[in-house]
Amino acid sequence: MKQVIKFTLIMVMISITLFNSEIMAQEKPIQLSLFNPIQIVPEDQSVKGFRFNLIYGKNAAVTGLDIGLVNMTTSLETGVQWGAVSVTDGGFVGWQSNFVTISKGDSKGVQWGTVNYHDGHFHGLQVAVVNYAATMKGIQLGLINIIKDGGFLPIFPIFNFSFD
Repeated sequence: MKQVIKFTLIMVMISITLFNSEIMAQEKPIQLSLFNPIQIVPEDQSVKGFRFNLIYGKNAAVTGLDIGLVNMTTSLETGVQWGAVSVTDGGFVGWQSNFVTISKGDSKGVQWGTVNYHDGHFHGLQVAVVNYAATMKGIQLGLINIIKDGGFLPIFPIFNFSFD
């Protein structure tokens, strides 16, 4: 736990120092949220740096480190995301590690959790008890693995894959 806190603080400090004033005028470097709408950055704006959602946070996009109980973005999210439940409506690029992940749009990277549900094209690795992808180029590892269109089989235990 101490390493995670140390890593998070380092990421925040690096993120803040790398942004020039022009970027900061368009995207906010830090988001702290109790629950939407009680959050620093309004839900229709983006965060580039670090977002922490104590209960529930919602923003247009997040680039960087995203941690919270319930995380939501309405457009593309890029970076690392940790949470209980995360919803990304515009796709994701990076690493998602959540109890439940719900994604739409084109995504690339790794989804790790208990349930990964991706309603769109997923390119990468899904690891969970239950994995779902509408279409996929990559591998699923878990108890139940579903690739709606183009998988090795539509439903397969332990692993499934598609390289279309």
